[in-house]
Amino acid sequence: MNILPGRGSRLLLALLPFVLIALIYVTQSAQRRAENPNDKLLPPVSEMVDAVKRVAFEPDRRSGEYVLWTDTAASLQRLALGLGIATLIGLTFGLAIGVLPFVSTTLAPLVGVLSMIPPMAVLPILFIVFGLGELSKVVLIIFGVAPCLVRDLAHAAGNLPHEQLVKAQTLGASTWQIAIRVVLPQIMPRLIESVRLMIGPAFLFLISAEAIAADVGLGYRIFLLRRYLAMDVILPYVAWITLLAFIMDWVLAKLARHYFSFAYTVERR
Repeated sequence: MNILPGRGSRLLLALLPFVLIALIYVTQSAQRRAENPNDKLLPPVSEMVDAVKRVAFEPDRRSGEYVLWTDTAASLQRLALGLGIATLIGLTFGLAIGVLPFVSTTLAPLVGVLSMIPPMAVLPILFIVFGLGELSKVVLIIFGVAPCLVRDLAHAAGNLPHEQLVKAQTLGASTWQIAIRVVLPQIMPRLIESVRLMIGPAFLFLISAEAIAADVGLGYRIFLLRRYLAMDVILPYVAWITLLAFIMDWVLAKLARHYFSFAYTVERR
């Protein structure tokens, strides 16, 4: 456990699993095509490249839109709204529950119960209450993400050293000043880390909602094309969703380290 890889070997070790997966895929794809030329389960890379060119750089014959970019814009808009509102709710209520005992006593049990409800179980209810439009998809992301953020941030705020709060009160700080100037800066790194962890579940809720009730979006396209076993499009779409999630995670990590470097000063080399 005390042997650490060098800088040069880190990149090689990180790339190794991806290279192995790619080799396995290419080998299995060639083998299946040799046995069955009409096999659609593992399309060759060349077919997936052609499919990407078709959906990304050629207008659709029926709508005239570039399908990949239209789906991406629709999905990212829903995801941004859902994650943004959930983050605001998580920060506001998490801070209040972590700082104010009366708020904690009143809301903490409710938030705990809400965080235990499987979001996909309430999806039909959301469609009934909010309809099949954009609102129900955004609400599903909020319902799935916000309670977890509230609990995590309340826990982080409640675990701050009590001495800090006592010292701030001794210096004349009000409850509002302590919450904003003492607690908030220290839980912001945790907020970003929590949002990073919720990117994957947020995409899951989004794609599930789009698969059931949508006419555009990444999830809608995947579940539409599965009827035709169009793996040459489905697999690139899955890879594209993964890349989007990775970019979002990377950006949040960079923002956290840039604006809250004090939380990352002690790390293993």
